[in-house]
Amino acid sequence: MQPKGKLYLLPTPLGAEGLEVLPPYVLDIIRGLSIFIAEKAKTARHFIKATNHPQPISELVFFELNKRIDPSEWQQYLKDAKEGKNIGLLSEAGCPGVADPGAEIVKLAHQEGIEVVPLVGPSSILLALMGSGMSGQQFAFHGYLTPKKELLPKELKRLEITAKKYKQTQIFIETPYRNTQVIEQAFKHLNGHTHFCIAMDLTLSSQYIVTKKISDWKKTKLPDVHKRPTVFLIY
Repeated sequence: MQPKGKLYLLPTPLGAEGLEVLPPYVLDIIRGLSIFIAEKAKTARHFIKATNHPQPISELVFFELNKRIDPSEWQQYLKDAKEGKNIGLLSEAGCPGVADPGAEIVKLAHQEGIEVVPLVGPSSILLALMGSGMSGQQFAFHGYLTPKKELLPKELKRLEITAKKYKQTQIFIETPYRNTQVIEQAFKHLNGHTHFCIAMDLTLSSQYIVTKKISDWKKTKLPDVHKRPTVFLIY
């Protein structure tokens, strides 16, 4: 019986200038693949081209994994791996499977007995936690909070209460154009002694990671946060 291929979970830079954060061995693996699964084929092609892939981009195969594709089709994405070819899974969020739809493909790979190989790369969530000065022993990631402005204060207070009760860092992200809204609501509704971290543009030259108590944040002039990828932490 022909051995099955592997599913490589390929990290991507957190910004256009961040290719240097990927280890050389990861780039070598990427250059050896010709089949990729990605949330957006256009973004994936741009990234693969930047790695100096030896094959013409037009000869590579890209499967899209997003809301427009029926989940019943995802099984076909692993057909080549079942026939012995290696496949790469890319993320729009840095790490496949973390706050990312790629987790569904990874689950399918396990069900099909395909070896899953996660590769080292930047995780905005872990980098933000590392740089925040908050507890790395107990933490929870909540993904996106509610987009409804009237419900956001209640969710922020819930995270604050949980952080205090369990001494657990609370981590969440937001659509970049709503960053200002999140910060305004946090400053208005969280306790003055609560620590709040803003971690933006991680690994990029414009990186910004600052933790302060809410009472101190209110005295601080904020940087421009509009449309900048940001991780927020509460403790």
